[in-house]
Amino acid sequence: MDDPTWTGPGSTAAAARRPAGRWVTSWAAMPQLTEPANLPPPPFAGENLVMVDSTLRQTVRVSVGGERLRLRLSNTFGRAPLVIAATAVALPAGGRAGASGTEPGTTRPVTFGGRRCATVPAGAQLVSDPVDLPIPARSNLTVTLHLAQGHPATEVTSHPGSRTTSHLLGGHHVEETDLPGATPVEHWYFLGGLEVSGSPATAVVMLGDSLTDGRGSTTNGNDRWPDQLLDRLQAYHGTADVAVVNQGAGGNRILNDGLGPNALARLDRDVLAQTGVRWLVVFEGINDIGTAAATEAAQKAVTDDLICAYDQIVTRAHAQGIRVYGGTLAPFGGHGDYDDPTGLREASRQAVNGWIRTSGRFDEVLDFDVAVRDPGHPGRLRAAVDTGDHLHLNPTGYRLLAEAVPVELFRG
Repeated sequence: MDDPTWTGPGSTAAAARRPAGRWVTSWAAMPQLTEPANLPPPPFAGENLVMVDSTLRQTVRVSVGGERLRLRLSNTFGRAPLVIAATAVALPAGGRAGASGTEPGTTRPVTFGGRRCATVPAGAQLVSDPVDLPIPARSNLTVTLHLAQGHPATEVTSHPGSRTTSHLLGGHHVEETDLPGATPVEHWYFLGGLEVSGSPATAVVMLGDSLTDGRGSTTNGNDRWPDQLLDRLQAYHGTADVAVVNQGAGGNRILNDGLGPNALARLDRDVLAQTGVRWLVVFEGINDIGTAAATEAAQKAVTDDLICAYDQIVTRAHAQGIRVYGGTLAPFGGHGDYDDPTGLREASRQAVNGWIRTSGRFDEVLDFDVAVRDPGHPGRLRAAVDTGDHLHLNPTGYRLLAEAVPVELFRG
């Protein structure tokens, strides 16, 4: 199976010659430029290169299933080509997220234009040939990469907030069932997305920050609020074919770059370019308010600019036939950095939420604020859902966000 010219009936080269059918994005992760603290640990990160002659095994949870799949490798922030010597997909041992092992007999080689070696140009993504591997909805998939020559350490594209364990091992072990002695890391590297074919699915994309990325959720638990919304959608026949694509990232902002490009800049890549998108949920803006100075002028400016930005997002999505649902911003009272004594930032949050609720620009409003705020102190989170920093939610809080989304919005 290591032969790059292998073209048997189950090979990806043979699959690429058959009609592709309809594809839909079933999983994605917003690409970010990896900060030094989120690079792989030694010996997988040297002074200039990372993952030289290394195997990287990662698991992702698909939202909807299909008979075939294809991967998107990402070199979004690279200034040099990303060379992947070999890639394979498999079902993880026991079906578990974060597993280092795979189920015997499920490994499939992944090719790109019929070749095992993939070269992703600087700043680009690369879509694989189709792979024949039936995968059920809400199941985990293992993706294993081998980097022979490594990649520049200052140009690694990743998603640090994976909330999922990945594994690194020296040498070429792409198609091995077990990786004894592998080093665990809680980040995704070089994966942009996964598409499936064989079902009439459509997708909803979640555009957000750390609350959508799942800070405070359980590692390998897949209990972020988009995950829990997927569970609800899967429980109803009329919405069981809706893919949920999480494009949240910790620290992300709508107006300015932070941890990753601003939402306006990444809208085309992370939303409009995804396959099968029919809906967009916008739940972002807290970091814009919280990082703007606690002065009347700065808060008026960020409020006005956020409203204009929401309007731009709706306009651009509607032009592609995508319905847009707006999520109100959750409380942050008591947070050490964002909650100012004068209450100017809270006033901005209230003003933004008032516009989301009453402007009529969004096709529907999702009142996340009401779902998780303390009824007795509406500027604060309920104690039962607060991780302790008065900003991020625990899995119970993420369940309340998921329950605040009517499943009927995704029918038909």
